[in-house]
Amino acid sequence: MPRHFEVELQELNERVLWMASLAERAVHDSVHAALDSNEALAQTVLEQESVINDMQMEIDDRVVQLVAQVQPMASDLRFLLAVARINNDLERIGDQSVNIAQSALRVLRHPRVKPYVDLPRMSELAEGMVRDSIRALIDRNIELAQAVLVRDDQVDNLRNQIFREMLTYMMENSAVVFPAFELILMAKNLERIGDHATNIAEDVIYIVQGRDVRHHATDRR
Repeated sequence: MPRHFEVELQELNERVLWMASLAERAVHDSVHAALDSNEALAQTVLEQESVINDMQMEIDDRVVQLVAQVQPMASDLRFLLAVARINNDLERIGDQSVNIAQSALRVLRHPRVKPYVDLPRMSELAEGMVRDSIRALIDRNIELAQAVLVRDDQVDNLRNQIFREMLTYMMENSAVVFPAFELILMAKNLERIGDHATNIAEDVIYIVQGRDVRHHATDRR
């Protein structure tokens, strides 16, 4: 393998990890903007969206250039293909975080429907999935990637729980319809963030073992 190609791969890896850190931070800040009634924090998430979008385009361009310039061996080609998918998932995590921040700004204008309990739990779970999927990528850690996959159902269950609870509040008191609906939207976006973290974990397995476990639950173990 040409030395310059190895350097390019390492630089690409570093850019993906930097983008991942921005996406992870966006998740944390967007939810805490709602939990802490922090309008400035929500605005910070909105302002960072363009940075993540620009990085997505840069990484996509680098992947295309590397594939075009060199005929990578199988393991390197797997890495490049997975990076393209991971790049898209990270950008989508950024988008979901923006959605949460926008909901936070809207819900700040209303009294809380109830003390936040499930939303912080769901946020912590989704943040952990993003963090661990990236750590699995850094360390090429199959066990950690598989642990992320297991948590996907937990996020889904919390989302369903929040949906049912908010729906009950909305039916009992029309005055809370708007803020309750925003909480449902936040939960839905956190669920999608968990899905994207799951995708990244699946790509780690693909990079390390060459196994495509998407849509094959039994192959994830």
